[in-house]
Amino acid sequence: MQTTLEIPLEEIASGFHALSDPIRIQALELLQQQELCVGSLCEALNTSQSKLSFHLKVLKDADLVHTRQDGRWIFYSLNVVQFVRLETYLAGYRRLSQVFPHPVYHHASAQN
Repeated sequence: MQTTLEIPLEEIASGFHALSDPIRIQALELLQQQELCVGSLCEALNTSQSKLSFHLKVLKDADLVHTRQDGRWIFYSLNVVQFVRLETYLAGYRRLSQVFPHPVYHHASAQN
């Protein structure tokens, strides 16, 4: 089944699943700054390589990160295109606020 934006539902679900874990979110936040190798990510996140490898695989399977091998080192960077695809999917729900206005949503936007 495809979404209205022709993004496969499996891709949407995989992306949001990958974003549902604090360690993965912290890793992505670090990757916003620069490409990093596994060792640097482990050190910054204060976690073991085996634990982080599991989380990086989830991010890679969701296509949220790219990998690049340089000798024995694997470097990770964000796949910005995939984040744009997920953001575009969510934007469809934002358009619903015009059809089904929610008092809290309009109250918050009126204060800004």
